[in-house]
Amino acid sequence: MVLLSMIKIQHSPIHGTGVFAAADLAKGQRVGTYEGARYTARQAARRDWDHALTYVFGLSNGSLIDGSDGGNETRHLNHSCEPNCEAYEETGPRGRLSIVFYALRPVSAGDELFIDYGLIVDEKQGEAAYRCACGSGTCRGTMLAARPAEA
Repeated sequence: MVLLSMIKIQHSPIHGTGVFAAADLAKGQRVGTYEGARYTARQAARRDWDHALTYVFGLSNGSLIDGSDGGNETRHLNHSCEPNCEAYEETGPRGRLSIVFYALRPVSAGDELFIDYGLIVDEKQGEAAYRCACGSGTCRGTMLAARPAEA
C-alpha cells in the first residue's frame, strides 16, 4: 500500500516556508513525524547551535532532533497562538522517542498547518527575540510558552 503525503510545502504568508494540508484532514489525523539528526543531551550541550534559525525539537529524555540535518517537510511547521496541529512525543516499538504531529480539528486542503511552539528558553534575550507573527485573534505576541495567570 502506498501512502500519499498529507502535506505540501509552499510560501507562507506568516513566515517564509510553511506546511499546508494537501488534502482535507480529520480531527486527530496523523500529519507526520519530525525527522532529522539526533543528539544525546550530552552531545547537544557541546554543540554550537545557530540561534538565528533552528529546527530543533527537544525530547523528554534530554535528547534533540535537528530537522535542519536530514529533516523532512514537518520542520517547516510555523507557529500560531491558535494552532490547528499539535506535537506529541511517542515511544516506538523499540523504545525510540519520536515527535508526531496530529490535527487538533478538521483542516481543509490548502490551509496552512500550525503548532504552538511554546518555547521555553533560559536565555536572557527577552520576548522581542521570540516575537509572534501569527496574527490570530488570541495572539499572545510571543512564541514563548504561555505563562500561568498571576493570582
